[in-house]
Formats: sequence, C-alpha cells, structure tokens
Amino acid sequence: MQKKKRILITGAGGTIGMALLKEIFQSKRDYEINVFDIKTKALQRRFSTYKDKIHTFWGDISQPGDLDEACRERDVVIHLAALIPPKADEFPALAQRVNEEGTRNLIRTLERLSPGAFLLYASSIAVYGDRLNDPDIRVTDPLKCSKGDMYARTKINAEKLIQNSSLNWSIFRLTAIMGVNNHKISKLMFHMPLNTPMEIATPEDTARAYANAIEHTAQLSHRIFNLSGGSVCRIQYNDFLARSFKIFGLGKLNFPRNAFAGKNFHCAYYADGDELEDILHFRRDSIESYFSRVKRSISSAQRNITGMFRMLIKKQLLKQSEPLQAVRRHDVPLIQRFFGKEIRSAK
Repeated sequence: MQKKKRILITGAGGTIGMALLKEIFQSKRDYEINVFDIKTKALQRRFSTYKDKIHTFWGDISQPGDLDEACRERDVVIHLAALIPPKADEFPALAQRVNEEGTRNLIRTLERLSPGAFLLYASSIAVYGDRLNDPDIRVTDPLKCSKGDMYARTKINAEKLIQNSSLNWSIFRLTAIMGVNNHKISKLMFHMPLNTPMEIATPEDTARAYANAIEHTAQLSHRIFNLSGGSVCRIQYNDFLARSFKIFGLGKLNFPRNAFAGKNFHCAYYADGDELEDILHFRRDSIESYFSRVKRSISSAQRNITGMFRMLIKKQLLKQSEPLQAVRRHDVPLIQRFFGKEIRSAK
C-alpha cells in the first residue's frame, strides 16, 4: 500500500492557506495534512472546520525550536507564512524576523528533519518593483523592490535563502491576490498609481495551483514561476477601483488630485504566466467572475447603507492617503517616493 504524502502548510490560517485546505478536502486528495501557524482564537476557530482531518502545530516561525515537530518527516512543504503589507512596511524589523528569519529557520529545520522534502514558496510580484514603463514581466527580469517596500526586500532575501539551500524547491511569485473577503481597504490603496496595469489571481485559483503542484514536483524542481490569472484577469487599477466603488455603493471614484501615488509601487502583467498554467492547469476565474462574486457577497441593504454614508466613508478613506498628506505637508522625501518630482498642494 502506497504511503500517504505528508504535507506541511505554514501560514495555513491566511487567505490562501484556508482556500488550499478547502481545495484539498473538496477534491478528496488523500494526503496527510499538517498545518503550522501562530495560536490565536481566530485561527483556532478557522481550523476547527478541519479538526478531524488535519494535524495542527502552533508556534512562531521566527523561533527555530517551534518548528521541529511540524517539520519532522515531511514530503512537501507549502510555505505561505509571511507578514504582509501594510504591517510589513510599518514594522520592518518584524517583517525581517518573520519573512527572512522564519524562512531560514524553516529551511534549516527541514534540512535536518526532512532533507528530502520539496519546498514550495509563495513569493510576490512586489519583487519586480515599479513596472509602469515596462508592464510585461518575466521571471528572468531583474528584481528591484520599490523605495520603502520592506515586504519586497524580505521576499527577495527569502528567495535567495531557498535557492542556496540543499532542499528541492520551487518558487511561485504571486500576483495581486484578490478575493471576496481578503482585500480590505487600507492606506496601500493610495500607494498604487491609478494607471497601473493589473493582472489578478483569486485565492481559489492560487490554492488550486499549490494543490496541483504536489503531484508535479519533478516539473517544478529548482524553477521559479510567475503565478497569475492570465489575460482574462487583466484590468487597469483605475477601472478596478471604479467598479469596486460602484459595487459597494460608494458611487464614483472622485478623490482629489494627488490622492494616489504617481510611481514607486508594483503590479503589472505577467508575460510568461501561462508557463505555470500549462503545467498545473489551475485557472478557473476571470476579472468578471471575481466582480460577480464580490457583487453577490454584498446585500442590497449593505449597499444602500453604504450609499447613505458614502461621503463620510470617502472622507475617512482619504485621511489614509499618505501621498496626499505628503503633498499637503510638503514632505520632500515622501513626495520623492510617491511622485518622484516636486509637487505642491493646489490652492
């Protein structure tokens, strides 16, 4: 009788991790599933759905000793654990500890306790930096994180650690992952220039890619791929926000000039994204199916209430615009970061 593959998922309580668990069990894949994450009441509730189907290990990935039991005799490790923006930029030391030191700890523990394990790593499109002038990205392009993007820096460094390890590995550089419940509005909304070309992927498609990858490690071995939803998931950021505002009942996207940065973020199109799709066949969604799903998630009552208070909501949102604050305060370093040129507040 063939032995079950022993899978470990770090950061399993996040959006992609939970979608991955759902994909694995809905598709009736016969694996031994182990998950590792920080113990919180919220994650305990999330994992309780699968309490009889998974082995749960609680710990801090930045603490080497916490990983021992989770990493013992594993066949495939899907490494999703990370501190993401905006927290990664607000707490750079913590980002470095979780994203870099955590990856180093994971590698060293696997090399000791599961030297034959295949490590699948979730990196990010952020590693390519600002691509407004050259929006067609390929894996072979240089890595250059945008100014102030600590998250991208930690992802680049983590990739290097993996490539220099003795493990078998593959790296997926994820595009913007847009799901119904995962993309909360934050100040990062204003960091992206409105003319940014986007190619999204949904958590469901992303999870399917990782689930399918378990059976295709030979084709993925020691290779880096760009993961995205493909040409049917492309849109300009201005249009993405405008459609989102309308769906939520916020009306028009009519923020003042300089509310959004003019440069120095990330996101674009993946010119070679089909390479991973040709191996894993994970794509199901499109930009239209994404918006349809979002629309179904908002009740007419919610939309009406939002519509009643849209002006107040937009005013509160605008207070989070760091580019606009930089212009109004004439903060030269931040103006250089967000616009790259001298800009003064309009009278």
